[in-house]
Amino acid sequence: MAILKWTPRPFRANLVNDFIRLQREVNQLFSGVTESPGVNLTRTSGVYPALNLSEDDENLYVRAEIPGIEPEQVDLLIEGDNLTIRGQRTIPDADKKVNYHRRERESGYFRRVLTLPTTVDHSKVAATVKDGVLTITLPKAEAVKPKQIKILAA
Repeated sequence: MAILKWTPRPFRANLVNDFIRLQREVNQLFSGVTESPGVNLTRTSGVYPALNLSEDDENLYVRAEIPGIEPEQVDLLIEGDNLTIRGQRTIPDADKKVNYHRRERESGYFRRVLTLPTTVDHSKVAATVKDGVLTITLPKAEAVKPKQIKILAA
């Protein structure tokens, strides 16, 4: 458990830097805590599932690592400009009473919420799973796609 250290300093008219430093320390203290019930699925480098968000002219692509999770155990939800990936990972032997020498694979609920960088066409979103990688294709809305403008001679 991290210990929050606060070093008092002489009063300054501008306390913004102190508040920013305090906020960073509190964020570090609570890093890895998620809002979903059950076991928090975390990794050393971030939260579960690890994912990439990329784009081209036509689509946004989200690729998330979900090895060992059946597609029926994952829910995708788009609300406004937020994409929510949530589900449950179960490990068959997790409930057995055994003595573990090492336990790095956790079971439990997970939830990731991504703010999408552009508007998407909700009716054309598609998702597939292959080799433990969930790929979500989010077509951009027509209004935000790049348009070629033809220049006319006067």
